[in-house]
Amino acid sequence: MTTTPRTALTIAGSDSGGGAGIQADLRTFFACGVHGLVALTAVTVQNSLGVQGFTEIDAETVTAQIKAVAGDMGVNAAKTGMLATAEIIYAVARTLDEVHIGQGTEVPFVVDPVAASMTGDSLLREEALEAIRTELFPRANLITPNLDEVRLLTSVRVTDKTTQREAAKALLEFGSGWVLVKGGHMYESPECVDLLSDGTDYLELSGPRYETENTHGGGDTMASAITASLAKGADMPGAVAEGKRFIERCVAEAYPLGAGVGPVSPFWRLAPN
Repeated sequence: MTTTPRTALTIAGSDSGGGAGIQADLRTFFACGVHGLVALTAVTVQNSLGVQGFTEIDAETVTAQIKAVAGDMGVNAAKTGMLATAEIIYAVARTLDEVHIGQGTEVPFVVDPVAASMTGDSLLREEALEAIRTELFPRANLITPNLDEVRLLTSVRVTDKTTQREAAKALLEFGSGWVLVKGGHMYESPECVDLLSDGTDYLELSGPRYETENTHGGGDTMASAITASLAKGADMPGAVAEGKRFIERCVAEAYPLGAGVGPVSPFWRLAPN
C-alpha cells in the first residue's frame, strides 16, 4: 500500500533559471521525501547572470493558493522565500493565522527573508522590510537570514562569532522562536559556521567551505531542507542540523550552468549508494 508523504508549502517566487525560488524549494522537498505545495508570489526574469526583472502576483491570488492547498491537502510545515511587496507580506501573515500555520500552532513556519541579492543589494523597499520584521518574524518558528540580510534587517554587520551572536540577539527581539544566522558570507573564515539560537541556547554548526562560485539557490535549498525535516517531525535543532548536512553536499556537488553563477545541486540524493 502506498504511503502518502508529509507535505511542505513554499510561498515564494519563480526563478526562470531553475536554480533558486520555488524551483529550488520543490526539488529539495522531493529529494528530502516530502510532497511540495506552492503559493506563487512573483515571476522573475533571471538566469545565471542575475535578475533582469519580475512581476508580482496580486496578493489575493497568493492567499487563495495558500487556502486552497491548506484546506484540501493539509500542510505539515511551511516556508517563505521572495514575497516581493509589503502588501503580499501583510496578506500572507493574515492568511497564515486563518489556516493555523506558524508559532502557536502545530505547523512549523520557516521565514527565509529574501531581502538581498548575491551582491548584498536590497531587493525590498523599506516598507516591505518592516513588514517582514513586524508581521512574519513574530509568526516564525525559525528565520534564516544570510549576513547581508542581517545587516539590512538589524544594521548589525557580522564579521566574527561575537557579532554573529549580537545579530542573533537583535533578530530574536522581533519575536521568532529561533534564528539561524548563516555564516557562509564570512569569506575570510576557513569554515562555514552557522549560529542557531532561541535566546537561551547558542548552537554553532560548523561545516567545510568549498571553493566554488556556483552557489545560486543555496539559501533557498537550506531553508527548504530544514522545512522538510520539520514536516517529518524533527525538532528544531535536529531539523537545522539535517538542513546543514544537506546543503553542504549540495554545495559540494554544485555545477556550472550559464555564463554566471551556477546552482547548488541536490542531485546527489538521487545517486545510487
